[in-house]
Amino acid sequence: MVRGKTQIKRIENSTSRQVTFSKRRKGLLKKAFELSVLCDAEVALIIFSPSGKLFEFSSSSAASTIERYRKSIKNLRPSKRMDVEHLQSETDLHTPHFEEEVANLRKKIELLEETKRRKFLGDGLDSSSIDELEQIEHQLEKSLSIIRSRKILFSCEQINQLKEEEKILRRENAELREKYEERQLELSIGQQFLSLEQGKEVETQLFIGLPDS
Repeated sequence: MVRGKTQIKRIENSTSRQVTFSKRRKGLLKKAFELSVLCDAEVALIIFSPSGKLFEFSSSSAASTIERYRKSIKNLRPSKRMDVEHLQSETDLHTPHFEEEVANLRKKIELLEETKRRKFLGDGLDSSSIDELEQIEHQLEKSLSIIRSRKILFSCEQINQLKEEEKILRRENAELREKYEERQLELSIGQQFLSLEQGKEVETQLFIGLPDS
């Protein structure tokens, strides 16, 4: 059976609207997480429910991503910047208390970041929903994967460094052994030469004196 295309308009039934919001929100957060992992992208997603409850996902930090967005706007070409500024001016006209809302949103994000940090440490998990626990689990898995990759890379670097040090020690050991053998050979030749000289001296002393008559 072919499902009909969903008509995009406000759902009048409050229960259906809440169910749809919950499903779509979960799917959107999942897509944001997958995008950040698969493409190594910096993603920040902020959602407010109809009741005003805040939901968010950030691959690093929502506050830092917003700050990066603001800096990026300043570096846009003049035409692009004018479009953004025009959009912002229209937003200001439709939202008289825009700055106040931004300040409140920033405070909420900072509070949420602190709460998320505490939850990552295992504090305050009793009040977390299943979606929040899954999000924390995914974030921890991502962080653990990064830590393991860094650990493997660090171990490989240490192994390569130890191998290089081993080569240097082997080379120095071979040079020392060669010098030792050369020195032993010189001492042996010196001893042989000294023995020959002593033998000649004794033989000369034996023949000194008057010849027999």
